[in-house]
Amino acid sequence: MRRNDHCGGSRVGRADSGYTLTEILVVMAVIGLIAAVLTPGLIGQMNRARAKTAQMQMDTIAAGVEMFRSDVGHYPTGAESLNSLFAQPANAEGWTGPYLKDAKVLKDPWGHAVQYTVDDSGQSFSVKSYGADGAPSGFGLNRDIQAPASQ
Repeated sequence: MRRNDHCGGSRVGRADSGYTLTEILVVMAVIGLIAAVLTPGLIGQMNRARAKTAQMQMDTIAAGVEMFRSDVGHYPTGAESLNSLFAQPANAEGWTGPYLKDAKVLKDPWGHAVQYTVDDSGQSFSVKSYGADGAPSGFGLNRDIQAPASQ
């Protein structure tokens, strides 16, 4: 029969032996170091993905504006705004929209409203996201993202 000695016997061979506090702290420190090294790269990748998403979103909205023009004969006016891509404006003969699937695309990936401008002659337009900071101009992640690109 096996004798169970709880009064200072050796730990060797005990089935209930576990990790020491030191071992757990070392493992936590290693995990913390790995997280500290990987986190900046992951955050940078997420920000670049938002910028690419914003560019695709501007291109999609611009395509919707072009479809509106093809059907109605003019770009949405400043008063009609991008809402005319979802709801038929007054005096818009030939409107066959909606031209975009969801009104959520009118906010950029950072939650700022997409800016729409049409020139005074009504012959050109632009849709723009002001980037991560939501302010005009900027560079890097704060740069303006616009479609069509030739503007």
